[in-house]
Amino acid sequence: MSTSLPPAVIELQAELSRLPSIGKKSALRMALYLLKSDRDDVIRLAKAVVDVKDKVKMCTICGFLSDRDPCPICTDPKRESSIICVVEAPGDVIALEKGSIFHGKYHVLGGVLAPLDGVNPEDLRINELEERIEKEKITELIIATNPTPEGEQTAFYLARMLTSQDVKVTRIARGIPVGAELENADDLTLTRALEGRISLEG
Repeated sequence: MSTSLPPAVIELQAELSRLPSIGKKSALRMALYLLKSDRDDVIRLAKAVVDVKDKVKMCTICGFLSDRDPCPICTDPKRESSIICVVEAPGDVIALEKGSIFHGKYHVLGGVLAPLDGVNPEDLRINELEERIEKEKITELIIATNPTPEGEQTAFYLARMLTSQDVKVTRIARGIPVGAELENADDLTLTRALEGRISLEG
């Protein structure tokens, strides 16, 4: 069926299907939607894509996305500068900032350790993290990698690596989501919930 489409539509479908979580059918629907959209709308979309590529860079300190370097988070004097939350990707920073629950600074690793996939310590921003700990006089490092095997492996690697450093290394607690029932939780979630328990003082 796609062979009967104009080459320009086929090319757009191919490019859109390269995006994460976008299959060929979804890409074709998007291509057809853009085709029937106003030209001005398409131009605005194209400009936004080019602008984000040209103007948004990675902060050389924390690795988050910003249109200036260092980023606003790194230069914010109201932030707790002695605490760093280590995350895998920029999206994790966005999630934590959305809740306004963390007021320290961040360090984006740029991924997690996955030796089988060829991702080793030197492929992540681990050396930069070590330099920050010493230079910025960090007192606590909160490791907030995802609860995947790779995320856990990365957390343990960082903890071992920093044993000789004068810095407190903590791991975010994993537990039962609000509104969930214990009987529906898996073993790992229950284990994390118990490990991350807190004292209730009345």
